[in-house]
Amino acid sequence: MSLYLRDEINQKSAEFWDYLDRLVADNAVIIERPKGSSHPHYPEMIYPVDYGYLDGTTTVDEGGIDVWSGSLKPPILNAIICTVDLKKRDAELKILLGCNDDETEAIMEFLNDHTMRGILIQRPHS
Repeated sequence: MSLYLRDEINQKSAEFWDYLDRLVADNAVIIERPKGSSHPHYPEMIYPVDYGYLDGTTTVDEGGIDVWSGSLKPPILNAIICTVDLKKRDAELKILLGCNDDETEAIMEFLNDHTMRGILIQRPHS
């Protein structure tokens, strides 16, 4: 890969995270399922971290962009998770705000159960 192409990719990656930061800054986080609550369709699945969405945003399922809100303050966007759900036959992006390593691991365990699989993409350190 050429140095020019690598610089271009790094610039676009930084812009991607900046755009996500803008979405988070401009839209309230609504927590629908607090830590410890059960999934509405799978009662045995307990949310390990507060879970909700960004108000004023949309996704293919016509809901808001999914957000996991952890315990770190301030709640900085530190990762995303890309998921594929065979039952719903869709793919989504989930934002992690202020999630520490233990919370991130618990979220990954929660998502990689039943009919869904996800991969974690951590924000590069600046």
